[in-house]
Amino acid sequence: MQLSSAIPVSVTEHDPARQSARIHVSGMHCAGCAARLQNVLLKVDGVSKAEVNYPLEMAVVETDDSTATINRVSKAIKNAGFTVERDNRIFDIEGMHCASCVKGVENELLHVPGVESAEVGLTPQRARVTLIDSSIENTALITAIEARGFTAQAREDNFTRRLRQDAELRERETKARQQTFRLMLLGIVLSIPFIIQMIWMLSGHDMLMPAWLEFCLATPVLFIVGSRFFRQAWVVLRTGSANMDTLVVVGASAAWLFSVIQWLLGTDVHGLYFEATAFIVSLVMVGRWLEERARGAATDAVAALVRLRPVTARRVDNEGETQIPIERVEPGDRLKVLPGERLPADGVVTDGISDVDMSMISGESTPVTIRIGDKVTGGGVNRGGVFIFEVTATGNDTMLARIVELVENAQTGKVGVQRLVDRVSAVFVPVVLLVSIVTGVIWLIADTGNGSMALAAAISVVVIACPCALGLATPTALVTGIGTAARRGILIRDIATLESAGRVATVVFDKTGTLTIGDPQVDRFIVTPGCDADESLQIAASLLTDSEHPYAAALVRYSKERGVNPSPASEFENLPGRGVSGRIGERRVMVGNAELLRDFGVDLLASTNNIPSTRSYLVIDGAVWAVIDYSDMPRPEAAAAIERLKHDGVHCVMLTGDNVAIASQVAGQLGLDDYVADLSPADKAEWIVSNRDKGQTIAMVGDGINDAPALANADVGIAMGTGTDIARLSANIILMRADLNLVADAFSMMQATRRKIRQNLFWAFIYNCVAIPFAAMGYLSPAIAAAAMSLSSVSVVGNSLLLKRWKRPENT
Repeated sequence: MQLSSAIPVSVTEHDPARQSARIHVSGMHCAGCAARLQNVLLKVDGVSKAEVNYPLEMAVVETDDSTATINRVSKAIKNAGFTVERDNRIFDIEGMHCASCVKGVENELLHVPGVESAEVGLTPQRARVTLIDSSIENTALITAIEARGFTAQAREDNFTRRLRQDAELRERETKARQQTFRLMLLGIVLSIPFIIQMIWMLSGHDMLMPAWLEFCLATPVLFIVGSRFFRQAWVVLRTGSANMDTLVVVGASAAWLFSVIQWLLGTDVHGLYFEATAFIVSLVMVGRWLEERARGAATDAVAALVRLRPVTARRVDNEGETQIPIERVEPGDRLKVLPGERLPADGVVTDGISDVDMSMISGESTPVTIRIGDKVTGGGVNRGGVFIFEVTATGNDTMLARIVELVENAQTGKVGVQRLVDRVSAVFVPVVLLVSIVTGVIWLIADTGNGSMALAAAISVVVIACPCALGLATPTALVTGIGTAARRGILIRDIATLESAGRVATVVFDKTGTLTIGDPQVDRFIVTPGCDADESLQIAASLLTDSEHPYAAALVRYSKERGVNPSPASEFENLPGRGVSGRIGERRVMVGNAELLRDFGVDLLASTNNIPSTRSYLVIDGAVWAVIDYSDMPRPEAAAAIERLKHDGVHCVMLTGDNVAIASQVAGQLGLDDYVADLSPADKAEWIVSNRDKGQTIAMVGDGINDAPALANADVGIAMGTGTDIARLSANIILMRADLNLVADAFSMMQATRRKIRQNLFWAFIYNCVAIPFAAMGYLSPAIAAAAMSLSSVSVVGNSLLLKRWKRPENT
């Protein structure tokens, strides 16, 4: 029977209250797959209708308005053996200022049909949304964010446009801070008479302003300075929830309304609380302004990276030099860079010699000398002479763009404890309002109907309990810590790495290019009896010319120094962990290690286990023609870096494909705890997996293609910045320069960031646990409560900013 390629099945009539999602599914091979998947989807709880189209690789499901249902659909597709093609989008948000704001936006986004997950950050104010329905327009997601009273815009994919977008965003943030400052200043000016009155009373004088004057001072503070609190509180109230603005509005408005009623009833001015209204709004505005400034400082790292890209470039062609906008630079263009100018793109030097300062990219303070043939990275500063380079990458493909993306993605994520804080904050405001009401009632009963004292205590509870400090505790520490690490040449790919790093007990190192300099030299080239030395060297160099391995480059360099010129090779094949093979003319040629010879049944000349150098063999038509011995010096900082890790209780192990003699020699030189030799890339990955299965948390440090499987299988993969792209793509942490001290620095920075998070959360929770009971017992006036609330938020942000002063421990 022929199955239809599209198999629509309607279970019920369409219900307008339900939502429809279009999901792109890969892995279907026939109409039967589509039919099977459709039956699976119809059994998912919450799904009322499902249609699967095999040619379009599309599943259309109608579900209830529930994120849980979407997640069940996604899981069901995966369990059925297919893959959901997800779409990740990022939005910049303006106007959030507490954990309740964050949770509210996340909830709104999760109710958009087709949204699988949403992570919203307070610092930076950004949302990362994962969709399983790529047909959803950005406008639907922006509308959901705006429903909470905030503004949002989708983040550009194009790096050039994103830079312009970032500049516009920073300009708006600057204007917003200036507006906050003006309102704060107005509130302070109108509150000064109340401050003078308070000081006058504390000095023993009983002279108060008339009630009408207090009213005229407090009213503009509440309705002009505090207008933003009313607007945001109203938007949130319409969604059936509450946030920090709700607490401020309730506290300040209750004090003002109570005072107006008492004034109209003829109550003595001593029973009025107009000063509490002025103090609450003004002090909260002071705290808001300080928070905005501090949040801006916490995100300085990305802003500094973005500023590295110049706006113009100097293109050189047959018509001479032309100044062009950076957007018009294309791969293949030849650009001239004058002393003091920044490099506008990535490329290869074609003319000239100079020194380039890469400190903002790699953290390396010493300028790097570049010559013809050397690679250069956009964002560096030319500190020497004039040079010309040919552009190899622009826009999204440049190293600078990738670094900015990595840092931004890491800063947008959340650690596990932050998700707990978000859940607490979601119920915090309603609980506080309830506690405030209970406090007022208890005071009314205990103080025989004294409304003034009951109101003061209730307002103090509301004001002092604002959850700003809780909301800022984790994201400000994460943003500052990750940004500080990036400025020092350590790129942390995601937040999960921060949590995994805290459990690492073993750090595994690759040898060549990681523990060693990675620039090996040929010690000996020994031909077997009856073979010609020059011919053997010429054939070996010809085959290895197409290899990117450091040992291959060493032999090619060795041959050129002796005047031997390689010839073209054909049928070249890279054999990871063993060597290479190919044809030189009619001859079948291999160059590789002992494992390669054993695989092809070639007899070894002698045992390789006791040779304290790396040995390769040249095999021509099944016979060994030559033996090649290499040496590679350890990195000068390797021993000290390993000692730092061991001092911190980390077990250090080397995994290498070299023989036992070499591994033993290097391990002894560097003070390694342990080593395992004669391992292929697959063996390294298997070693890591087997030890992970024993309960160990393992970090792997490597630099080459051979290290990619091990890096991917480790709990924390750390790639040297000088390594291959595939190694960097497999890693959780990227070191932007070849300095093993950065491994210990990375763990130290992540530990410092985790400590700041714990400190911030401790003080934020303790503050609320202690302050709310004191306020409820009447020991804190509304004005003091407002000041304490603002101070708590500022102190949390300030504590996070101390991470900017992190320094490498001395004696390292």
